[in-house]
Amino acid sequence: MTEVAEAVVHIDDDRFKVTEWRFAPGAETGWHRHGHDYVIVPLTDGTLSLDLPGGGKAEAQLRQGVPYSRREGVEHNVINGSATAPLAFLEVEVMDDATAHRRRATMEALMTAFNSRDLDALMACMAEDCAFHSAAGPGAEGVVHRGRAAVRAAYAAVFDTFPQAEWGKGAHHVEGDTGLSTWQFRGTTRDGAVVDVRGCDVFTFAGDLISLKDSYRKARG
Repeated sequence: MTEVAEAVVHIDDDRFKVTEWRFAPGAETGWHRHGHDYVIVPLTDGTLSLDLPGGGKAEAQLRQGVPYSRREGVEHNVINGSATAPLAFLEVEVMDDATAHRRRATMEALMTAFNSRDLDALMACMAEDCAFHSAAGPGAEGVVHRGRAAVRAAYAAVFDTFPQAEWGKGAHHVEGDTGLSTWQFRGTTRDGAVVDVRGCDVFTFAGDLISLKDSYRKARG
């Protein structure tokens, strides 16, 4: 039975995650994909064996105290191939990288613009070639609004339908080119009907701007 490398987490916050990996002889991490940029700081000298996708093999040389960095997306299984020598390193993951930070700021700005009913500010968050899939409609994707004019008109229609509206309890997360915002919507229609539901938006980004806003919300029975 393969021995699993020991992972000791020293720091885990919204900016960094620092994990000390300890490898007994023959131990391995198991297959994993890195979701963040990261830095490796070797705590020992030695050689790690790497299993790569497609059956590839590689090695990583560890020199105590000499760091190296990798970008997110790396996929591998890391193995201490030594029969006698334990190995160890610190893995410092950048949880709040610059691109994710800018995209999260766009999501926050979009929610602020909805709450302030500011169409210009809303469209400033959207990419030139953008789309909005509403939460309801005749098709599987709801009503699809494509292009800046159509998206702006759809946002304006939301404000017209709900003269009073609030998107609260917002939480925003980014992973690669995908963003997720969760929220609670409370609104009153022109005829006085009150809506109070939880929902979310799934975003696709083009650079720092939103190319697709795909909305979902709970339906009250």
